[in-house]
Amino acid sequence: MPTGHNTRTSIRQILRTRRKTLTPTFQKEAAEALSLTLKNDMVVKKAKHIALYLAQNGELDLQPFIRWCWQQNKQLYLPIVHPFSKGHLLFLRYDNNSTMVMNKYNIEEPKLDVRNIKPIQQLDIILTPLVAFDSTGARIGMGGGYYDRTLAKWYEHYLKNKEYDQDKHYAQGKQYTPALIGVAHDCQQITKVPYEAWDIPLPKIITPTRTIKCKALG
Repeated sequence: MPTGHNTRTSIRQILRTRRKTLTPTFQKEAAEALSLTLKNDMVVKKAKHIALYLAQNGELDLQPFIRWCWQQNKQLYLPIVHPFSKGHLLFLRYDNNSTMVMNKYNIEEPKLDVRNIKPIQQLDIILTPLVAFDSTGARIGMGGGYYDRTLAKWYEHYLKNKEYDQDKHYAQGKQYTPALIGVAHDCQQITKVPYEAWDIPLPKIITPTRTIKCKALG
């Protein structure tokens, strides 16, 4: 019988393969559709400081949304591997003038400059990539656990209020900054993600066709 870890590994492999088979035309149309949905999202409209990612390995491309954010004078940030806190992320300012380097995972990221670090509590939104998700907001990432470790304190606050509605409380100015939104292709949804105790569930997931408000795990 496969263990939970092996099951998650298998799901990760299957979904990454599925994602990579999407054609360039499909990916471009999906990116534009996602950008339109994000631009019309109430939380995104109000946000001034947004952390996101640069797509790789078939992930949804955020470039149309990134261009719109810059046009709206929104400040953007990208994750980098924390140089001193193993397994954690830092978020650095990202714009057209950012000096980019390749990290140990061959992922492009801004060159570390302490002047460009944005503390998590000062971010309005974090758009998180993922490999698989289900209707509860459970996600499977790339397997490194970076987002789970980095957002653990945020989730502690989230758990303390079982009635927490991210969109509602954000509109009222009561959100637990930052708002956490997963981004994925529709084909990345599965019936049930094998849940681990350290997993950080997503209150909301946005795909090219849907905005899914999730029933949070607890």
